[in-house]
Amino acid sequence: MRRVIIYPGEDGYWVAECPSLPGCISQGRNREEALENIREAISLYIEVLRERGLPVPEDRVEVAMV
Repeated sequence: MRRVIIYPGEDGYWVAECPSLPGCISQGRNREEALENIREAISLYIEVLRERGLPVPEDRVEVAMV
């Protein structure tokens, strides 16, 4: 399981990012679809890393309110 950031985009879609996997970003028409899409993107991202023999980064993201 990975932490993700989800927020409304400028185009009306929801954007979901996985900070521990650089460049792993997806979107959806609503919050639920964005989360479903980022789950798939995370899975594929990790699969490609493993296929290439690259390490899978740990999920070391912290959330802080400032």
